[in-house]
Amino acid sequence: MASPMADSKPGSQPSQVVLDEEKGRVRVVTLNNPRKLNIISREVVIRLTEIYEKWEKENDAEMIIIKGAGRAFSAGGDLRVFYYGKADKHVIEAVYKMYWLQYHIHTYKKTLVAIVNGLAIGGGASITVASTFKVVTEKTVLSAPEAGFGFHTDASLSYILSHLPGHLGEYLALTGARLDGAEMIATGLGTHYIPSEKLEDLEKRLVDLNSGDRNIVRAAMEEFSLQVQPGEKSILYNRSLIAKCFSKDTVEEIIETLIAENNMEGNEWVKDTIQNLKRSSPTGLKMTLRSVRQARKQTLSECLKKEFRLTINTLRGVISNDIYEGMRALVIDKDNSPKWNPPLSEVTEEKLDLVFSSFEEEFELQLPQEEKISRWEGKFECSGFHLE
Repeated sequence: MASPMADSKPGSQPSQVVLDEEKGRVRVVTLNNPRKLNIISREVVIRLTEIYEKWEKENDAEMIIIKGAGRAFSAGGDLRVFYYGKADKHVIEAVYKMYWLQYHIHTYKKTLVAIVNGLAIGGGASITVASTFKVVTEKTVLSAPEAGFGFHTDASLSYILSHLPGHLGEYLALTGARLDGAEMIATGLGTHYIPSEKLEDLEKRLVDLNSGDRNIVRAAMEEFSLQVQPGEKSILYNRSLIAKCFSKDTVEEIIETLIAENNMEGNEWVKDTIQNLKRSSPTGLKMTLRSVRQARKQTLSECLKKEFRLTINTLRGVISNDIYEGMRALVIDKDNSPKWNPPLSEVTEEKLDLVFSSFEEEFELQLPQEEKISRWEGKFECSGFHLE
């Protein structure tokens, strides 16, 4: 894993990957691996789960602030661990615990404030959008690039993106397009735009509130926030064309529609989008499109369970090893020349059915909405994957 676990007292060891502080009724979490852009390793997931559970149960904890050290909030999962670990028990444990944690962040009983001053990619984006308040800045960048390297939009992001207006969710999930802070505000993925130079004062103000009352917290953040609009070159101004293209039933039809629009005046961005899709993993694209489309009709819990099955089956190479080829080209050899297999035409609905198929009950992600288990039960240690 990326970094060893360390003692939880803030500042005690430079190798700590998660710092936590108690300040009256406010708790502060810092993702603390700036050299590696605060990647979400197994250690990070385990520690976050421990402290989130502890603080939800504490009567004197009312608000949790989470932020990242350095120039990133979090660049997402540790791809090297997935590449070398494949589908071994430690990798499955990290996946299970991340998705289980995401359910609890989305449904957390206390006020959550994510201060996102930099990259929020993949899992980092998931933690961001699940929080009650999402503070963004001029340095914020959010993206879900997983489809491009043979994976799928996961950790609840298929659920979140599926509920964006029009078919913007499909566009973001399939292309991995980046949104800045102003665009996040415009799409509802961010709640407050605050200049980075004011973040230190904001955090002090929130701590001084000593309260998790959401109306009080919102009012305090509005003292610092600015009204912003997306820049003139923002992709959001092309939402009608995005809807026209990305509403099509299949990846092939989406690409065909984009090609037909490519020569129209003012559609210069379409060429880049076509090239992006054509160099992406066919398996990743088709898994992601189906997943986002399904998510529109799924509950959060159903979506997380589906994403868990997809991830495990993808790591097992049930229909393709594109995820490993994508990670090889991206982070191992860094040649940016992946060789995808199978091609788009051979990623059939029947093959997709295999990666979307359900597990036996003891191997499913266990979430408390089923009323069979209490809120903080259903941990990995009780799952079939741990016991086998």
